[in-house]
Amino acid sequence: MQRLYDFVRRHPTGIDTFWAVVLFGFSMLWVVQDTEGNQPRPVAALLVLLLCLAVALRRRATELMLLLVAAVGVAQIALNIKINAADFAMLVIIYTVAAHEGPRWASRLALAGGLAAAPLAQIRWPEGGMGVGQRIVVTTVMAVPFALAWVLGDSLRTRRAYFAQLEERATRLEQEREAQSKVAVAAERARIARELHDVVAHNVSVMVVQADGAAYVMDTAPDQARQALETISTTGRQALAEMRRLLGVLRTSDAPESGEYVPQPDVQQIEDLVERVREAGLEVDFKIEGTPRSLPSGVELTAYRIVQEALTNTRKHGGPDTAASVRLVYFDDGLGLLVEDDGRGAAREMYEDGGADGKGHGLIGMRERVGMVGGTLDAGPRPGGGFRISALLPLKPAH
Repeated sequence: MQRLYDFVRRHPTGIDTFWAVVLFGFSMLWVVQDTEGNQPRPVAALLVLLLCLAVALRRRATELMLLLVAAVGVAQIALNIKINAADFAMLVIIYTVAAHEGPRWASRLALAGGLAAAPLAQIRWPEGGMGVGQRIVVTTVMAVPFALAWVLGDSLRTRRAYFAQLEERATRLEQEREAQSKVAVAAERARIARELHDVVAHNVSVMVVQADGAAYVMDTAPDQARQALETISTTGRQALAEMRRLLGVLRTSDAPESGEYVPQPDVQQIEDLVERVREAGLEVDFKIEGTPRSLPSGVELTAYRIVQEALTNTRKHGGPDTAASVRLVYFDDGLGLLVEDDGRGAAREMYEDGGADGKGHGLIGMRERVGMVGGTLDAGPRPGGGFRISALLPLKPAH
């Protein structure tokens, strides 16, 4: 059945031609079997052929076929060619013109011609023994199929236009959403690039200071010099790892926004962040599990920013009387983060788009940060209400 439907859609003119041939056959039987002899058969056959031709070409030249059918109808009345099976082509053409996205004059002409066909036929071929009231009823009944054909065609045209408008709007919204997402990603990557630059610069500064100290005490305090060299080695490896990730980021702007960037925070400052959020009126439960230890600078910065963004979203979208919890879990090979709240939350798309005010980076920024250190992020609504954000940040950078 699906193959047959696809074939019909691929060959509309061929299908119309098939039905035109069938209609021509039935109509010619009527012409041949007409025994009254009060109408010229060659002329009737020609008019039947023209009506069937209009059916076959109704999709290729809709307005032209409408004019052809109108001319055939006028000739049929003028030459006294009575109604026959080929006149069904008039209904088909009226429906086609109404459903076609063409000029409005054609649709109006089709409707007017269809409504006028029945009265003109009654005037040209009156039925004997019928009163005025009966003639009006018969004329009305004969006009109904023409009106229905136009209404069905016009409804189909309106429906097609409506769906085409919906598809165009959905496509436009999708393109706008994709463009906004790309802009947010580019802006967040630029911000991360600047922050990582500061981290790497800090590590290099430490290496320079330690190297100067090691050179100064090399002869008098070899143990201190050795310790300084070990610090340089460790710091250098961290700086190299940060530089490798930094090379994958496109920095789109070199002008820092005034007042936006400060010395980069670390995991130890998360507790201060939580305290400031509490002072702002949000109840936050903060716990650390495992043994705290030194982490790569990029991991510490990422952890701090994720908690900061999550608590900011909770304050924006959680609603009144919302409580949140923050968990830091030190594993052997990674740092786990879990931020939850019990508020009413916001739609996931709002977080993806950067929040209701459009100024934040939302989940897009979080994923970019976590991806920079080779970690994973999972975010979504909690069962029973609220929102949950969990992240796992490896202590060793991904190469």
